[in-house]
Amino acid sequence: MTEQVFIREFLKMPKSVKQEVLAFFESLLDKYNIQAEHEKPSENAVRKAGFLKGIFVMSDDFDAPLDDFKEYMP
Repeated sequence: MTEQVFIREFLKMPKSVKQEVLAFFESLLDKYNIQAEHEKPSENAVRKAGFLKGIFVMSDDFDAPLDDFKEYMP
């Protein structure tokens, strides 16, 4: 079945059946470990170092021992 035929038939379906078909597609993608086309990173995407700078804040006592583990520490 070609994509055009599938799309034509898919558009004829009621909303509830469309949701069932989409759920089936997702299960097939999971079963065969395939990424959906919209989830794949663009091959032409250029990553810029530091573009998330300032978004995450690490507390000053990040490396300090936790009270919950005091009994396990020497």
